[in-house]
Amino acid sequence: MNLEYFIAKRLITAKDNKSSISAPIIKIAISAIAIGMIMMIVSVATGIGLQQKIREKISAFNGHIIIANFDTNQSEATLVPVSKKQDFYPKFNSVPEVSHIQAVASKAGIIRTADAFEGIVFKGVGVDYNWVNIKEYLVSGRLPNVSAQLNPEVVISQYLANRLKLKVGDSFNTFFIKEGQNKLPNIRRFKIVGVFNSGFQEFDATYVLGDIRHIQRINKWKKDQIGAFEVFVDDFDNISEIGEKVYEHTGSTLDSKTIVEKYSYIFEWLQLFDFNIVVILIVMILVATINMVVALLVLILERTQMIGILKAIGASNWSIRKMFLYNASYLIFRGLFWGNLIGISILLIQKYFGIVQLNPENYYVNQAPVYINVIYIVLLNVLTVGVCFLVLLIPSYIITKITPVKAIRFD
Repeated sequence: MNLEYFIAKRLITAKDNKSSISAPIIKIAISAIAIGMIMMIVSVATGIGLQQKIREKISAFNGHIIIANFDTNQSEATLVPVSKKQDFYPKFNSVPEVSHIQAVASKAGIIRTADAFEGIVFKGVGVDYNWVNIKEYLVSGRLPNVSAQLNPEVVISQYLANRLKLKVGDSFNTFFIKEGQNKLPNIRRFKIVGVFNSGFQEFDATYVLGDIRHIQRINKWKKDQIGAFEVFVDDFDNISEIGEKVYEHTGSTLDSKTIVEKYSYIFEWLQLFDFNIVVILIVMILVATINMVVALLVLILERTQMIGILKAIGASNWSIRKMFLYNASYLIFRGLFWGNLIGISILLIQKYFGIVQLNPENYYVNQAPVYINVIYIVLLNVLTVGVCFLVLLIPSYIITKITPVKAIRFD
């Protein structure tokens, strides 16, 4: 029986028959699997990459959780200060998932130059501020020194710098509105020491970062009064649960809000990518399996006489079905090989060269980000192979209906 199995397998996998009817069908099936795998790898990598990149940018300017006073004010400017003398500051020991906490304050203002003016939000930071997130987007200059004596050093976005025709080393005046009866603006002169470009238009068109002591002086706050606390967590996937824990340990006079809640419209938009990815996976696997079913049916019909001969010499239905399934597995793995090779190559090219550019006003990033995860790629391959094999069991059942007498006479 092993001899017949070997002969049948060689007949099925023979590639020297260029005039075979199944030859173009097989090529189409392999191409469909390869294209489907390319589409799945690219869609998953870019979808998750875009979600993570936008999430990183939002947290870079806001933290993961914002703790502030209960305040109905919806603007970025802080009206009611918060005392730094809190049980959770400077270490949030009661919630172990918190990795860092920092004190900040914001105030709206207007930058005025000789040629233009722009409304901005001056974000004051202190010595506990984590500059790692902003440093990633620094395109020129350096970060301001907020640990020394009070100084006018700030970092400004490239977007604002271009609109105001400013560069590193230039100084500008900023007008801040005072609270209370005296409505005369408070003027501060700042010096640009760095320029950043996050690609997130909403933040680049708004924020200027400098020393928090400027805001404390303008608002006549004490040294231990700030605008809010920004909290960073280790596991963003559990941000809702961690946010509830933080809220429980902040006291009754303070409110906490996650960035998912604050920027709900952005995260709801990002959730659409999950749906799009699922749709693409279903469609691509469906196309690949349909093509494989057609290819297998053509192979079975083309080898009907051989199936009859094998049955006549004692081969079982399942042994013959396995021969065709083995051949189908060869086609599947061949398509997966080329699909993975081309798909991963596209991701690497995009990651290191950024060929595909995006409009930051619509997508919040300058170029399509990619997230390469070996586990995800392996799971996609396993899913494709599993679904294809399960579906291919159905057409292979036709072999059991072929009788030796009719098959041998089949032409």
